[in-house]
Amino acid sequence: MGSDSRLPVVLLWHMHQPQYRDALTGRYVLPWTYLHAIKDYTDMAAHMEANPAVRAVVNFTPVLLEQLEEISQRVAAHLRTGSPLPDPVLALLGPDPVPADPAERLELLRACLKAQRKQMIERFGPYLELATLAETLATPERVSYASDQLIHDLAVWYHLAWLGETVRRSDTFVSTLTQQGRAFTAAQRRDLLSLVGGLVAAIVPRYRQLSERGQCELSVTPYGHPIIPLLLDFQAARDAVPNMPLPQHPSYPGGAERAQWHVRESLRVFKQAFGSEPVGCWPAEGAISRGTLELLDRAGFKWAATSASVLQGALARSDPKGTRVRDPDAYNRPYRLPGGSMLEFFRDDTLSDLIGFTYATWHGDDAAHNLVNELARLARQYAESEGGAHHAVLIALDGENAWEHYPFNGYYFLRALYALLAAHPQLELTTLSDCVARGLEPRPLQNVVAGSWVHGTLATWMGDPAKNRGWDLLCEAKLAFDGIMAAGVLDAAQQAAAERQLALCESSDWFWWFGDYNPADAVSQFDSLYRRQLVVLYRLLGLPPPESLSQPISVGRGSPEHGGVMRRAFGG
Repeated sequence: MGSDSRLPVVLLWHMHQPQYRDALTGRYVLPWTYLHAIKDYTDMAAHMEANPAVRAVVNFTPVLLEQLEEISQRVAAHLRTGSPLPDPVLALLGPDPVPADPAERLELLRACLKAQRKQMIERFGPYLELATLAETLATPERVSYASDQLIHDLAVWYHLAWLGETVRRSDTFVSTLTQQGRAFTAAQRRDLLSLVGGLVAAIVPRYRQLSERGQCELSVTPYGHPIIPLLLDFQAARDAVPNMPLPQHPSYPGGAERAQWHVRESLRVFKQAFGSEPVGCWPAEGAISRGTLELLDRAGFKWAATSASVLQGALARSDPKGTRVRDPDAYNRPYRLPGGSMLEFFRDDTLSDLIGFTYATWHGDDAAHNLVNELARLARQYAESEGGAHHAVLIALDGENAWEHYPFNGYYFLRALYALLAAHPQLELTTLSDCVARGLEPRPLQNVVAGSWVHGTLATWMGDPAKNRGWDLLCEAKLAFDGIMAAGVLDAAQQAAAERQLALCESSDWFWWFGDYNPADAVSQFDSLYRRQLVVLYRLLGLPPPESLSQPISVGRGSPEHGGVMRRAFGG
């Protein structure tokens, strides 16, 4: 197969973390943004830098970009002036003593145990020893026996375990701490904090440089990671689930205008970070509807991407007999709305989910060879089909959450995968913009069934009583927002602050976590964060928050253990 006939293969890594900063205190409630930065965002950049033949698409959410900037600036400011650190777990690397309050000490002790057990704790003997001791002391009755040195040592190991594998293999200071094992000094903690801050600060420049070198196409998600089909129309939830219970409010007030705002703001934040306009868009959760695609097309995007499960719904609607749904030639190729200009790509769910959920238990080289063999099989299949020249395989998934379940943070799998794909005679590792530019002929997307990457529906964000209650609280806040804006009582700066806060409240992540299939502690944390975001919105509007925001939305809900849904292929 000649170079012009190789099957285009696109890897799309979606980088997203919701807003973890408590809107009332300004402190980060959860540390996942900076931890994923020093581990996954760092490693993913390093793998591409190590192999110049590699090409990929990396999608950033604006809320993540803003958090990375804030955290890096606050760490730098702390190192210069001693100003407070933004996260209580990160602050354990600072010079201050561990808080004396037993409840705070207990919370910090437990926080430093939140790492994948096999790959991140048991891998390191000293961390396992400290964690085992900490687990015996992590009760209200025993926490007073946990010394400051124990908690500080545990915090150092927690951050060492969360470092990217490429950092671990190249940084001599990290090797020194790893070999020392315990009794870390305040000076060593400060140096580790400086390393963390530097890694976070380097994320955006590294990906910008990869983009400028032509290796990496950067794309974006609408600003606050909202489910745009639901902002536009609550009835969209019934496209795929006709009997879905809906919120009491018939629709989200002014939803179309808000969807446009999120798209405009994403373009602004993206250009500020990377110095260029994005060509493509991964809508939050891959959630699309006809109205969503039309909005993105009008905004100037050349491509948008979602899941093949959404395409299945569209094909089924246009062909009740199911002939097109079963046609393998219908997949792994672009589509376009009649009259539109933007191409829609649909990820290969089977191949994407192998990376997200299966290969973590395989030897890295074996997993890479298996995936490449599957792609080569598709290349041969499409080479023999009538429309084979217009196929392109999109493998898209979260660029963060899978790797902590892999040995060595996926180091061997990713290294082997990139090397095999870059050298394969039947496969061409490329980007979605290049697929658009080469003129792949799209099929007409006659029908669109509103859905997302999760089973091709919107049920993850609406339908459950707690999810619907969350939407009703948001609708009530939006009506209050509209009233204040119409009254003109806020100045321009106050209006901008309220509008931005509203955008954070419109994030999909709050509704994702409501539901009894998620861990109870995570449900409780996100429930509280969401209501506090709404409280701040009311305060910015100059209004007293309603009493309803003092009551949990998901009382008594949530599973006690991590279930399959928490292990996301996308999202935070």
